[in-house]
Amino acid sequence: MHYTGILYRNPYQPPSPLIEITQGCTHNKCKFCTMYKDVPFKMSPIDWVEEDLQEIARDYPGTTRLQFVGADPFVLSFKNLKKRLELVHKYIPTIQTITMAARVDNLKNKTVEELKELRKLGITNVELGVESGDEWTLQRIEKGYHADEIVPLVRKLDEAGITYWLTYLNGVAGKSHSLEHAKHTAEIFNQLNPIVVGSGGLTLFPGTPLLDEAQRGEFDPLDEKGMLEEMKNFLETLTCDCRIITHHTFAAHLTNGRFLENKDKILKALQHEIDHIDEDYLARIRKSKRTL
Repeated sequence: MHYTGILYRNPYQPPSPLIEITQGCTHNKCKFCTMYKDVPFKMSPIDWVEEDLQEIARDYPGTTRLQFVGADPFVLSFKNLKKRLELVHKYIPTIQTITMAARVDNLKNKTVEELKELRKLGITNVELGVESGDEWTLQRIEKGYHADEIVPLVRKLDEAGITYWLTYLNGVAGKSHSLEHAKHTAEIFNQLNPIVVGSGGLTLFPGTPLLDEAQRGEFDPLDEKGMLEEMKNFLETLTCDCRIITHHTFAAHLTNGRFLENKDKILKALQHEIDHIDEDYLARIRKSKRTL
């Protein structure tokens, strides 16, 4: 298998073979991230993809799932994605489900009709790293698109029958804009139909511009209690009938299969965490993290 640099996969998707479609990130400017800092973006050579599919067909005969990996392999044009999907079905005709990470702006270069064809070829779900639906926050962290682009672009997936996950980056707006970040993001998500909303809390990793800004007093990070309070504001506003996942850099474990059905219970658990928080312990856990 051909893999470039550190390999990242979605641990919440069922286990499946991983195939690298792209290397690095098309944007690579988000102020909170170093995942692909030293990996220039490029398409993985089509010969590599074909060789890897042959290897998967040999080692995992009959597999029905694949994860395409890379920061946002969904950025590829319809033509390039279709070519790779046709290779998948040539070598692994049992494939039914293909998932991958994506940026919201990856949807700009695809029509609904093209997305429907990609769905027929096996792309059933994409994981969108939205992070915020608040315009001030998106510009502050240099996410690379605007809040008013999110809903019309993501609704193309609804029309095409492709399911999607949305991520919320708890704490990324700092103290000064925490409430706006929480409420505006929930309001954006409420206009969409995610099957999963996932959230981790911001960690200021070495080498990120946000850490440098915090050290210069230009960014005001939330403490652990502030993160929980922001998360409560977000969930109080959220009305999506989705699965909730809170993970690895977040203090409270709130993962739940049916959010609306269990919203009161989740908010009570969150309030309990706020009322009984051990900030020193949680801060030590956060400092031990090395990457998103």
